Order: sequence, then structure tokens, then C-alpha cells
Amino acid sequence: MTVQELPGAGASYRPTPPPSWRPRTQAAPLLPDPEPHRVLGTPAAEKLDPELMRRCYAELVRGRRYNAQATALTRQGRLAVYPSTVGQEACEVAAALVLAEQDWLFPSYRDTLAAVARGLDPVQALTLLRGDWHTGYDPREHRIAPLSTPLATQLPHAVGLAHAARLRGDDVVALAMVGDGGTSEGDFHEALNFAAVWQAPVVFLVQNNGFAISVPLAKQTAAPTLAHKAVGYGMPGRLVDGNDVAAVHEVLAEAVQRARTGGGPTLVEAITYRIDAHTNADDATRYREDDEVAAWKEHDPVELLERELTARGILDEAGIEAAKESAETMAAALRERMNADPVLDPMDLFAHVYSEQTGRLREQAAMLRAELDAEAEA
Repeated sequence: MTVQELPGAGASYRPTPPPSWRPRTQAAPLLPDPEPHRVLGTPAAEKLDPELMRRCYAELVRGRRYNAQATALTRQGRLAVYPSTVGQEACEVAAALVLAEQDWLFPSYRDTLAAVARGLDPVQALTLLRGDWHTGYDPREHRIAPLSTPLATQLPHAVGLAHAARLRGDDVVALAMVGDGGTSEGDFHEALNFAAVWQAPVVFLVQNNGFAISVPLAKQTAAPTLAHKAVGYGMPGRLVDGNDVAAVHEVLAEAVQRARTGGGPTLVEAITYRIDAHTNADDATRYREDDEVAAWKEHDPVELLERELTARGILDEAGIEAAKESAETMAAALRERMNADPVLDPMDLFAHVYSEQTGRLREQAAMLRAELDAEAEA
């Protein structure tokens, strides 16, 4: 059937939508600012909360040391793989500190530092990457979802939890972290679409570190920024300097508060950079130049905050040394505990598959138990 054959076609046919059509949401208020939001090095830094900034600094120093120690453990064979967040520590720390105790964090595989900054034991945070367990901690106890290795699959989960919490009347906000590569996945689209339609209390933090493994952002999307993608779903998009921990914390705090008070979801794009390789299995020199890495090292999140706080008298040499000593203590304990071989029970293979084991699993468990007993007797 052609347009001309439709009922009522002819003189009354209009090539444009009828007058009843209108935008569901006005686009202008949702658009991100032209430049990433910054605080450090600007007049806005005069209003910094000294206590919060000293805590952020201590967590950044600890996070940098945590990254170095985890990378060393990988080289020593104690970890199968480690995705470093060197250069991205400001995003990790701000995401952890902005949440209330009852809120939930939904990290990706690269966000172990965010989990540690939220209070998770560093050894438990690395258990997945060690190959011992799928998750080395109780998500409900820590309000941290399992570290997600598949790209962006944690985003719909965050929306579901946030929506369910709102239906129950619980004061809960979910913060979901994802890399720029994850925004090319279908799960990203589905999560943002559902979140906006349901007005779920969830915040999406995209750490745009320039590359999806080796694929630069320009080969992933033609959008002006990733923050602009928010407009198509009907939620605000915010653009922030991801190496400015004060700015990231400020933008995330506003987004969390908006979600908590019924304002719905927000998409935050943090512009940052992955200084280390994608993982220890990656050779980053094959797809980026040393000059590019060197330029980003001049915008180091730890040094940016340290310069600002010392210049304003918020941080002194004693505070700097105390942060370094605390970080070294953490690294020494992590190194010692990770160098101990874990005690594993092969029967755990059957412990967390179904709440009630199937007949087939019971048969398999019995076979394994018999083999283990025979081996022990031999």
C-alpha cells in the first residue's frame, strides 16, 4: 500500500507530523557544556572542602600505590591479569566517595580501585583477576556488584536494582561505571533507555580514557561527545575533566542528589587517560605514541590535587608523607597476603550453581568426591 492509497490520503495528506506531535523532553537543558567542567586551577577551587580534599588526596596516593602493587603481582604470576587505572584514579576515588552507605556501586573489570576506595578488602577485589572465584566478596555486604568482565552488562543490572529500590520506597542510588568502549555495546543503549523511561535513580559514569583496548574513540562514534548521547534518551549529559577529582566529585554529587530526589538518571562523561597498557597482555606502543602519553602525564590527577592543596595551605609535607606511609602499609599487606597460596576446595565448583542442585549436578559432585577420596587414599 502506498501513501496515496492510505485511507484519507489525497488532499488531506500532510508530509509532516500532525500538530499534536511535540518533543517529549526539551533538548537544550539536557545538553552538556561545551568544555569539561573543572575546579582545580580555577576560581571555584576557593570553595574546596578541606576535609574532603585531604581524604581524596590520601585515596589517590593509596590508589596509585595499589595500581603499582597489583601490576607487580601480575608480573610475578600472582595475578592472571590486571587492568590498571593509573591516570584514572580521580574517577575511581570520586565514584566511591560520592555514594552513601546504602547506595550501590556497579563496577567494570577495570574498577577494582573504586571498590577498594569504597572499603572493599584489596585482596577480595583482586580475587576475580587471580582466578580463584568469580567474585571474591559478598556484593550485598559491601553494596558493590560483582566486577563485570563482559562490557556494559552491569549497566542494565544497575538500572534494575535502582528501579526496584524506588518501587520499594528505599533510599538507594546506583552508580554504574563503564569505559568508552562499553558505550558501543547494546547493553549501554538498553540501560540508558530503560533508566530514562522509568526515571530510575541511577548515575552512569563513562570513563573516556581514549581507547577501547586499541581502538581510538574516533573509530567508535561520530557523536560530538559521549555525554551528548544522553540527550537521545531524555536525560542530562555532563562533561567533566576526569583527572580533576574535585570536579568529578562535584558533578557526580549533583547527579546522585538529582537521582535521590526523583530527578531521574544522568550520564557523566569523564575525560581521562589510561597511562598504562590495557592489561599486562597488551602492547600499547602499537597504537599510540609516547608523546601522547607524556602529555597526559603532565595532567596527572595526583599531582594536580597535590599542587592545589599545598598552594592553598590545605595540605603540608606531613600530610603528604602520612598519605605515602599509609599507602606503603597497604601495599606491603597486599603483597604479603597475595604471595600466600590460596586453599581451594574443588567441591566448591558445585556450591553456587543452583540454590537446589539438579540431579545431574549431584551425580557429578559424587563422581568428583569419589575421585578426590581415591586420590587422598593413594
